[in-house]
Amino acid sequence: MTSAAPHQSILDKPYVLDLFAGPGGLDVAGHSLDIPSLGIEWDRSACLTRYAAGLDTLHADVSAVRRDAFESLPPEINMLAGGPPCQTYSVAGKGAGRKALDEVKEYIERLMAGDSDEEIDKDLKNLSDPRTAMVLEPLRYAIRATRSPSRDFRPYDVIVLEQVPAVEALWHHYARVLEKTGLPDGTTYKVVVDVLDTETYGVPQTRSRAVLIARREGLGEPSLPAPTHHAYEAKEWNRRSDRTSTDVHQPTLDEDSAPQPEERRGKDDVREHWTSMGKALADPVGTHPGRKTPFLVRSNYGSSGIPGRRGVRTDRQPAATVTGRISRFVVFEHLDENIVYEGPRFSMNEAGMLQSFPPDYPWSGTAQAQQVGNAVPPLFGAHLLSAALGLPAPDPKALRTPWQRATDEQQAKLRSHGCGAADDCTARCPSPEDQSPPRSTSRPRKNERVSGQ
Repeated sequence: MTSAAPHQSILDKPYVLDLFAGPGGLDVAGHSLDIPSLGIEWDRSACLTRYAAGLDTLHADVSAVRRDAFESLPPEINMLAGGPPCQTYSVAGKGAGRKALDEVKEYIERLMAGDSDEEIDKDLKNLSDPRTAMVLEPLRYAIRATRSPSRDFRPYDVIVLEQVPAVEALWHHYARVLEKTGLPDGTTYKVVVDVLDTETYGVPQTRSRAVLIARREGLGEPSLPAPTHHAYEAKEWNRRSDRTSTDVHQPTLDEDSAPQPEERRGKDDVREHWTSMGKALADPVGTHPGRKTPFLVRSNYGSSGIPGRRGVRTDRQPAATVTGRISRFVVFEHLDENIVYEGPRFSMNEAGMLQSFPPDYPWSGTAQAQQVGNAVPPLFGAHLLSAALGLPAPDPKALRTPWQRATDEQQAKLRSHGCGAADDCTARCPSPEDQSPPRSTSRPRKNERVSGQ
C-alpha cells in the first residue's frame, strides 16, 4: 500500500540524530529508507548489537554528549529523533514520571524561557527518579542546536519522538510550546501528536505509542502516517465453549468466517488485515528455519478480556506487546482436542522479527530480550520517518531481507568511533555498572505437558 504523499522529501539530504538509540530500531528504519543516522546509546550490550549491525554509534550518555561533545556531532544532522527511557512513565512501572508530569511541564517552560543549563541541572536533582528528566533531552538538544557555532546556529528541521502512551500529555505540552512559544531563538514548529497502534502499520504485534512529529515553520504542515492495516480487535476472537481448561485455550475464529474489513468498514477501505505471528514467522528466511503452525503463545498479558484465559494468543493473531519478558513467553505446538505440548520458545531472531526487525539481525551482548523489548519497531519507525519527511508509506518487504552482519573490520572502525578503541570501551564510555539492565531470571522449561483440568 502506498501513500498519496509526494515522493520528494521535504529535506534534500535527511540525516537523523537518534537519541536513546537502543539496538537500532529507528536506525534500521532509516536504513530501509536510505536515510543515514547517528545513534547515541548508553548501554554497552545495545552498542555491541549496533556495531554488529553496522550502525554508526556513540557509546555515551545523551546528557553528557549535549553538555560536553555537542560541537563534535556532524553539522549536517537535520532531524532529531528518539524515545526517552519510559520506565518511570510506563503503566508497568512505579509511576514516578506520571506523578511528576506537572513538574516536568514546568521545566519545559523554563527551558523555552532560556533558563541556563546549570540552573536546570541543579534543580533536576530534586526529582525522585533521575530517568524522569530524560524526557526533556530532545527539547534540550533542539535548543542546543540553535546555540551551536558548528551548525551555524541552525535549528533542526524535523523532530520525531515516540514513547509509551502515558507521555502523550507531555508531547502535547511540547507541541504547545514549540508552536506558540518557540525556542529561545524564536524558531517555531508545526506539530502533530497522537497515540498510534503499531499493528495498524503492519507490525505483527499490538503495541501503542505516543508519537510527536514536528516540522520547522516553513516546511509545511506535518501529518501522522496513514494506517496501512486494520486494528486488532480482540473481542472478535471467540473461544470454544466445549473446552474447560482455564490454562491454555485456543481461539477458534476461522479466518474465512471472520468479519472481513470491507464488510465492517466499507468497500473504499483498502487497508490490509493486521499481520499475524504466523505470517511473520512461519516461512523460512535467512537462518530462520520457519516455525510450525498452528501454535499458541501464553504470555503475562491479557487476551480478549476473558478472565482465566489470560495472555493466550494463536499464530493467527498478532503478538502481545513484546517486552523484555519475551523469552518467558511459552509456545505450545502439536495441538489436538484436549492436550497441547510445549514447543521451543521464541529465539531472539524470532522475537526481533515480531518487532519487525529484519531476520538475522545480530543481537549481541547480554540482556538481549530486554534490548528487543525496548526497541522501536523498525517498520513503525519507517512509517514515522516517512510521514515526517512527506514520503510515501514504506515497503515492508524492505525489512524482510536478512540483515548482513558487519565484518570484524567494520565493527572495529565503528567501535573506535563510538567507544574510543577498536576492541574495548574507554574512560569516555558510561561506567560499567550502569550499562546493563537486569537480566531475566526465568528459564525455559522443556517438554512441559499442559492438559485440561
